[in-house]
Amino acid sequence: MHTSRPLRILTWHVHGNYLYYLTQVPHEFYLVVDDERSVHHTGRSGTLPWGDNVHEAPVDRVRDMSFDVILFQSKDAWAEEQHRILSAAQRRLPRIYLEHDPPQEHPTGTRHWVQDPNVLLVHCTPFNALMWDSGTTPTRVIEHGVKLMSEARYRGTKAEGIVVVNNLAKRGRRLGLDVYRQMRREVPLALVGMGADELAGEGGLGEVENRRLAEFVADYRFFFNPIRYTSLGLAIIEAMMVGLPVVGLATTELATVIRNGENGFVDTRLDRLAEAMKHLLAHPEEARRLGEAARRTAVERFGIERFVRDWMDAFALVTS
Repeated sequence: MHTSRPLRILTWHVHGNYLYYLTQVPHEFYLVVDDERSVHHTGRSGTLPWGDNVHEAPVDRVRDMSFDVILFQSKDAWAEEQHRILSAAQRRLPRIYLEHDPPQEHPTGTRHWVQDPNVLLVHCTPFNALMWDSGTTPTRVIEHGVKLMSEARYRGTKAEGIVVVNNLAKRGRRLGLDVYRQMRREVPLALVGMGADELAGEGGLGEVENRRLAEFVADYRFFFNPIRYTSLGLAIIEAMMVGLPVVGLATTELATVIRNGENGFVDTRLDRLAEAMKHLLAHPEEARRLGEAARRTAVERFGIERFVRDWMDAFALVTS
């Protein structure tokens, strides 16, 4: 399929910020939507500044629409929904499965459910690609790309750390609820994200809309990531782009992004993390120095231009 026109890509609204960054790619994106705006069917929803290349595809009309690529982003869409809403011809189109997470059942012994040599499986961190058993499916890694929604710059005037995790109260140990609580006994921490108000008595401030988040976190002295096991959170990279130093657990991909004493601090020992955070609270200039380096790291490794190029290559590969 050699064509100079933009590709028509059908996908689902799974991770809002990621989807916003993905739609910086100069193709046409069609988001599956239903009347209830149910999970993964919310279309152009929320407060994100969607571009003119982002459209909605009503679930009952999808099979009559014309697409060039189907981009899956969830197990349900792959295992169930495609058989309900796509025509047989659409199911034979070039297909990509974007895997957002590391394996959740067993970190090293989980075979990915997409087992098809004609599908491209895209992992968003090298760590995830390492841990998944991708089997017969060809894979590539496309690391995150971030474009701040406001030109926020680090101020660091609040002698507190900021934590950005959605629904931390419900998601428990994997997302580090216990780590957050333990660290909060040592240093002042505030929490934002969906459901953060459920921890209102423990620093939870509620949700901050996407386009305001960069400006909001700019006041805090450092960014703390309590998550044990996940992909590299976009909130971390966004905070780095603003110029916050990052303190977090030396697990998953974060261990390759943060270099101790250079752009932040990572460790698996919570007492060392508490020490590092206390040091940044006591030494604002050191926090600023580390944050400037964090910003350089984020711009070099996670710039939106490289991300767009990588996705252009992936779409060209599956349609060639």
